[in-house]
Amino acid sequence: MTTRTKSPQTDRNGDVVEPEQLRRATLASSVGSALEYYDFYIYGLASALIFGPLFFSPLGESGAVIASFATYGVGFAARPFGGVVFGYIGDRFGRKMVLILTIGLMGMASFAIGLLPTFEQAGMLGAVLLVALRILQGLGAGAEQAGATTLISEVAPRRRRGFFASLPFVGIQLGTLLGAGTFALMALADRDVLLGWLWRVPFLASVILIVIAVFIRLRLKETPVFQELEKHKAVVKNPVGQIWKHSKKNVLVGIGLRMGENGNSSVYSALLVSFISLPAGVFPGDKFIGPTGLLIAAGCAAVMVVVFGALSDRFGRVPVYRYGALFQALIALPAFYLVTLGNVTLVWAVMAVGIALGVQSMLGPQCAMLPELFGSQHRFTGVALSRELSAVLAGGFAPMIGVALLAATNHSWLVPALYSLVLAAISFVTTFFTPETNGRDLALVEDAK
Repeated sequence: MTTRTKSPQTDRNGDVVEPEQLRRATLASSVGSALEYYDFYIYGLASALIFGPLFFSPLGESGAVIASFATYGVGFAARPFGGVVFGYIGDRFGRKMVLILTIGLMGMASFAIGLLPTFEQAGMLGAVLLVALRILQGLGAGAEQAGATTLISEVAPRRRRGFFASLPFVGIQLGTLLGAGTFALMALADRDVLLGWLWRVPFLASVILIVIAVFIRLRLKETPVFQELEKHKAVVKNPVGQIWKHSKKNVLVGIGLRMGENGNSSVYSALLVSFISLPAGVFPGDKFIGPTGLLIAAGCAAVMVVVFGALSDRFGRVPVYRYGALFQALIALPAFYLVTLGNVTLVWAVMAVGIALGVQSMLGPQCAMLPELFGSQHRFTGVALSRELSAVLAGGFAPMIGVALLAATNHSWLVPALYSLVLAAISFVTTFFTPETNGRDLALVEDAK
């Protein structure tokens, strides 16, 4: 009995497209994105809701929350280093190898968090180990999304690259649904049970996604773009040096574009949850409304990220991104004012609109745009640096800074509102310095100009 496989096809631009490789690349990237954002959301929600009393109880309630968000930020601070290291490996030795390494490192660190001793059990040792594992998480995550976007963009048909490049980011919403859904259910449990052992379950369960992701990624082939570089002996030995020499402008453009998207993702998913659940918040001590709102928002975002990716194929990456950033800026003040009214439905609506429309209207076109900004010889490193430097500046420390500002301003709703507005405005302005990349040939070694 013979097995029939789909043969390579040629699209309108003469590019060879392998349907089976495209399917596997989409699945591999989606599962990796699911694991990264499952980790991202369970850690963010745990920082907002339970890590404070578990690991930093001597600091008092507000101090403990700030300290737990500091560990959240430390993971983001580690991401650029992971981006440089794994970006180098991806441009030097291939995209596939990096995707296997990053998923293993990131996943095992998350699993180990579920085994940590708390302050009550081992004093500050638990907090020290939490920081160490968060750094390992950050190193792995520093190249995971860069690898996913580079991989899928290099195997997707040129005319539909925005659509296909956004499909793996449905995995982001799947990870969000899993993380937020888990915490929404856990919030129904008795507080002593939650802080006793139940909080460990989401971290330990990440091992399931690790096994699935590694299995799928081992069956991937290398991308056609990297195969061509190897064939013509055009792989560069120092992609980081190439970036420094030729791509500083496009790295800065990538950082600026990400400020509104990544920053507002953290504002709406972590800072807003703290804003409503802190003692001075709208729903003091509540551990259900925030995760449930994220659950609703993620379900909507899973559809909208693909819609906006497809729209960028039709209307261009820059116009879709520009109007998405403008929309995010315009809704900032009214959205956070509505949260203060104390209506649960309004809170959920704000989270859904902010994440599913505001954030995804930038993330959709970004999925293909970042890889298109860079030449083939240093693409992985360029995407990784753009994503991860911006993740530190915009997303990583946003919750910690936001909570500190809330404490200093008597819990003013203007803090998250203005934070959101400024981040979106930076991305809006950046679009006027961004080249249109829709339909670009990714085999080119030159950057987009």
